[in-house]
Amino acid sequence: MVRRNLRRILESAPDLRVVGEAADGVAAVERARVLRPDVVLADIRMPRRDGLAVARELAGPGVPDPVRVVVITTFELDEYVYAALRNGACGFLLKRSGPALLIEGVRAAMAGDLLVSPQLTVRLLAHLSGRSRPEGEELTERELAVARLVARARTNAEIAAELFVTPGTVKTHLANIQRKTGARNRVAIAAWVWETGRSG
Repeated sequence: MVRRNLRRILESAPDLRVVGEAADGVAAVERARVLRPDVVLADIRMPRRDGLAVARELAGPGVPDPVRVVVITTFELDEYVYAALRNGACGFLLKRSGPALLIEGVRAAMAGDLLVSPQLTVRLLAHLSGRSRPEGEELTERELAVARLVARARTNAEIAAELFVTPGTVKTHLANIQRKTGARNRVAIAAWVWETGRSG
């Protein structure tokens, strides 16, 4: 019933199409590796393998060809959010956030952006800003500006407009930021900004 409801919500958006379903986490990983969808929606609580493990296997550190994973849950537990993002998820949504946010979460993941349910964002950022992390190679002033805007959930086009550069230049800065900080994606760049107290 849950999968049927999720399918109905997602297929109500004209730009989204559900290409597969799985009854448990093991099957979800297997099907995702075969079907290669743009985004996998994984529930925290699944039989045989939970959504955190699914995120780690499909998008986590060391995965050579990652798939974008959005984790959904009914449980508003901070440790789930941190674990999901550490495991490579590019979104974390509460089921009670509603159909519109679910659709936007999938769209954000497709665009390479991050969406976390608003109910969790403030606590997540407060947690990350209180942590320290070893620093890698120092960012240039422009790279730091780009990283800060990523942490504020700006798209490449918005960053380009704000900094008066081309989207291609933004992509180059993002590649340099990822290399210098060891961040795998935009989510990890945002986490680095908050963890190192660089939010400005």
